[in-house]
Amino acid sequence: MAITNEHLAQDALLLPLYEDDYFPDHVLDKGKAILLRLCERIESDHPADLVALYALTAVATEEFNALEAEFDAAGSEIETVAREEIGEAFWRIAKAYGFPDADAEELIAAREW
Repeated sequence: MAITNEHLAQDALLLPLYEDDYFPDHVLDKGKAILLRLCERIESDHPADLVALYALTAVATEEFNALEAEFDAAGSEIETVAREEIGEAFWRIAKAYGFPDADAEELIAAREW
């Protein structure tokens, strides 16, 4: 399913991390895919409220938790810069889909990074 949200279709998700050699592109590609799947889920499920949105973002956050081992294996990690950029991407997604009041921390509350 292609993302129909114009703002997100043009958003270079995780771009600052791609620009930093510390973060391996092949793992970032998996992270970007998680974010794009989140967009697809939001577009298909049409969450009615923040509780429903947070349920979708929790699933995506769990997927990022699973990526931590791949970052480690590649000599990297989800550290401060990555945490902030990933969290910002979740917030931009929430805002783009009509949830500007979403709590940035609640969007990624399930994180282990």
